[in-house]
Amino acid sequence: MLAGGKGSRLAPLTTERAKPAVPFLGTYRLIDFTLSNLVNSGLSDVWVIEQYLPHGLNDHLSGGRPWDLDRTRGGLVVMPPFSSPGNEGGEFAHGNAHALAQHAGLIREFGADVVLVLSADHIYRFDYGEVIRAHGARGASVTLVTTEVGEAEATRFGNVRADGDGRVREFAYKPGEPLGRTVTAEIFVYDVPVLLSTLGELERQGDLGDYGEALLPALVARGDAFAFPLDGYWKDVGTLDAYLTAHHDFLDGHGFPLDAEDWPFITSSISRPPARIGKTARLDDALICGGAVVAGEVRRSVIGPNAVVEAGAVVRDSLVQPGAAVKAGATVTRAIVDNGATVGEGAEVGGQETDRPPTVIGAAATVEAGARVGGGLQVPPHQTVRAGQEQQTARKPEGDDRAGK
Repeated sequence: MLAGGKGSRLAPLTTERAKPAVPFLGTYRLIDFTLSNLVNSGLSDVWVIEQYLPHGLNDHLSGGRPWDLDRTRGGLVVMPPFSSPGNEGGEFAHGNAHALAQHAGLIREFGADVVLVLSADHIYRFDYGEVIRAHGARGASVTLVTTEVGEAEATRFGNVRADGDGRVREFAYKPGEPLGRTVTAEIFVYDVPVLLSTLGELERQGDLGDYGEALLPALVARGDAFAFPLDGYWKDVGTLDAYLTAHHDFLDGHGFPLDAEDWPFITSSISRPPARIGKTARLDDALICGGAVVAGEVRRSVIGPNAVVEAGAVVRDSLVQPGAAVKAGATVTRAIVDNGATVGEGAEVGGQETDRPPTVIGAAATVEAGARVGGGLQVPPHQTVRAGQEQQTARKPEGDDRAGK
């Protein structure tokens, strides 16, 4: 499982945490969905490759205990950056194919026939056993799990064209013009001998980077790469727009069941008291997590654990993350109020505009009473926005949140 990316397009949510550790639906972290799919699929040898801000992620992983992966043999293994006799200075991975090459010796030593390579920050439900069996039956060098997205969105992913038998005939990595709507779901099954030999040859050529740049094109060129469709909901939440949209998908009932007895989604959680809904509260299409206190109005929003929405406050189309507070008379619209942040009395955050990313108030930041933070603006973690001085702290995001590259 690749869990080392910086996730810069999710900043400021990823300024102080690894992307896989970002909350989802208040209760979960992004990595929980991949981990839960693994254990529900009966897979118990799980390696997590880390790099960026791993400490909070490791706290959450708890040695694999919540997923019954804290085993004497096998189970969850955390793999941080390292030095070696051949590279005493150590080296961060320069892309996910490079990350696999760095661990080629360990993969070979383990002796597996196939290796399943996953991203740690996508939202979906999937039985990996199905694609592993199909991979073996076809004798594939690699099997790419695919999903369908809009053509405009397809430029953010690896594009796939396959024939009627599922054999991949064409692959393009984040092309300027999409091949169509079929893209990789960042789920890959590799034949280990072919993977290791191909990585070794590409490394000698100096061509590694991300697997879409050289590794997958090389395997597709062999003629034995196959596609396997993922039926059902799948979402890459790598941008702020996509992150908020995914929450709304579940609020609207377009996600997948989270409480199925045969496929539970598991997280590392602590005991919390029940949510408290005051007599002045008004809830409409909302998810309220344990420990939250709501006395105001909440519409089409998620209120995280231990978050507070005071009487007279209004939260619409938004996420109030764990421990955050929206004070009396404040308004939060199409915004993300991150962990421990405070929106003061009578403050206004966000706006209805959908042609810009959601407004984000960073972790432990404060929007003081009466201040206004407009649509699409961001407040870095731990900063304070004062009424009349908003421009000093609340700024437009750097780069394009919707960019595909």
